[in-house]
Amino acid sequence: MNWSITAGRPVYVQLVEQLELALVAGEFPPGSRIPPVRELAADAGVNPNTMQRALQELESRGLLQAQRTAGRTVTADDAALHALRRRRAQTLAGEFLHQMHALSLTETEIETLLRETAQQQTEE
Repeated sequence: MNWSITAGRPVYVQLVEQLELALVAGEFPPGSRIPPVRELAADAGVNPNTMQRALQELESRGLLQAQRTAGRTVTADDAALHALRRRRAQTLAGEFLHQMHALSLTETEIETLLRETAQQQTEE
C-alpha cells in the first residue's frame, strides 16, 4: 500500500480512511487475510498501537474480522463492502459538488463537464 500521512488530522483516522479505500479497491479481497499489525505499521511508518487502533475501528464497523489464530480477515459480507463503497463515493461527490459550486458553476454546467470528461477518459 502507498500510505500518505499528513499533519493536522489524527493519524489513526487517516489510516482508517486509507485502509477503507484499499478494501473497496479490492487490494484486500473479501475473506482474505490482511498483514499483521506490526507489518502494516512498519509499512506505513506509524506506531503499531496507532495501526491497532485503526484496525479495531474497522472491526467495529464490521469490515474486518479478528480470527483468534489466523489474524484479521476482510469481511466476506458484500453488502458491507458495497455500503462502504457507496459512502466513500457520496463523500467524494459531495466534495466535488462543493468545489464546483464554489466556482459558480450551475448544475447543468457540472453535468456537461462530467459527460465531457467521462467521454475524454474513455477515448484515452
